[in-house]
Amino acid sequence: TDIQNKVKAELGTRNLVAGIAAADPRPGVLVSASAVGFYGKHGDERVDETTPAGGDFLAGVCVAWEREAQAASDLGVRVVLMRTGVVLDPSGGALKTMLPPFRAGVGGPVAGGAQYMPWIHVDDLVGLYLAALDGADWRGPANASAPEPVTNREFSKALGRALHRPAVAPVPGFALRVLYGEMAEIVTEGQRAVPAAALERGYTFRHPELDEALSAALRR
Repeated sequence: TDIQNKVKAELGTRNLVAGIAAADPRPGVLVSASAVGFYGKHGDERVDETTPAGGDFLAGVCVAWEREAQAASDLGVRVVLMRTGVVLDPSGGALKTMLPPFRAGVGGPVAGGAQYMPWIHVDDLVGLYLAALDGADWRGPANASAPEPVTNREFSKALGRALHRPAVAPVPGFALRVLYGEMAEIVTEGQRAVPAAALERGYTFRHPELDEALSAALRR
């Protein structure tokens, strides 16, 4: 269940930090995988790493997860909290789930399509993790998302173009909630998250434009 997954995330990170405490020598950095769900619902407001946590279920998961990771800073470890958006990788995650209906020509915007989708190509996700590991100035939260998030409707149209398929069949939000429970908020309630921290630290995105990023991802 969702609650069990939340507990597993907390315990897993707590055990990892305990392992760091017992290590000799200790690692110098911990990069924790969090999510842009940390921010909760913000409509079309642009949110960066200074935006406070939301109050919904997914935000609570992220807050608890990050709290456990942040405990490593008391051990002298540099902690980076990577808040990830929708990763463009056809072998897993949200894109893998979207591909079958879109390829069949029955994909389209979800729950009206006005909600924002902070997306990122998998190459840039890896690039950000490497930058966080190597960069002494990287610490605290960092949004792992492309510089220009788009609405779910815009994303659906771009995916349709990349697959040469129509993308007009609407998917009601209640159908996703029946299938995925509270985790459906990842798709039905988006965040217009921007990677302010990464850009300030000089990271250059390899795939900043959605159409090119989708084409590159689908060629993998």
